[in-house]
Amino acid sequence: MTAILEISGASKTFTMHLQGGMKLPVVASVELTVSPGECVVLGGPSGAGKSSILKMIFGSYRCDQGQILLRHHDAMVDVARAQPRQVIALRRHSIGYVTQFLRAVPRVAALDVVAEPLMMVGVARADARVKAGAMLSRLNVAERLWKLPPSTFSGGEQQRVNIARGFLAELPLLLLDEPTASLDAANRKIVVELIREKTLRGTAIVAIVHDDDVRAAIAHRIIDVTGFAAAA
Repeated sequence: MTAILEISGASKTFTMHLQGGMKLPVVASVELTVSPGECVVLGGPSGAGKSSILKMIFGSYRCDQGQILLRHHDAMVDVARAQPRQVIALRRHSIGYVTQFLRAVPRVAALDVVAEPLMMVGVARADARVKAGAMLSRLNVAERLWKLPPSTFSGGEQQRVNIARGFLAELPLLLLDEPTASLDAANRKIVVELIREKTLRGTAIVAIVHDDDVRAAIAHRIIDVTGFAAAA
């Protein structure tokens, strides 16, 4: 099966400019392949580089070396070398990312925050809002909140808006960074169901999950990132 994501020899080091240019190695020689319909969970202790790997895949961090090939339409694009316009196109059409924290424009209603990814690829606003409402309902976000900005919500409600936004679009690759961290047991179960449904439809997922039960429920493979530890 043709891979959605192929990472080879990817490394990342931070330069601490306020510390005299000190070099802080993060990960080195990362090797990872993810196929359609597969959920790969990154394991390892805090600080091992899991979130940095996700940010490298998403194009938020630039690799020092190596390749991060992402299938975009009918071609493989190297995210590590992509120009800003290419990265924007990848994020609209090929890769989604649910972080631990919701970042939304202030005063924008939750319904429009969730619907935005669909509208950005040409879905009519009314249709996108209908789908957004259905996803918010599934994640137990009360309809009375939909017209309010998520900044007024509790932490758990904000995270459910964040998940709804990330799961709404049908993209080839979805990155998840602790999507269930702020959720109660009932909503964690719903997110597990959403992940399983995504993989059944062919979405490739790379996730960071510290909850043992959630990890066991979703992971097809677990990759220990301590094997990519960079030498200090």
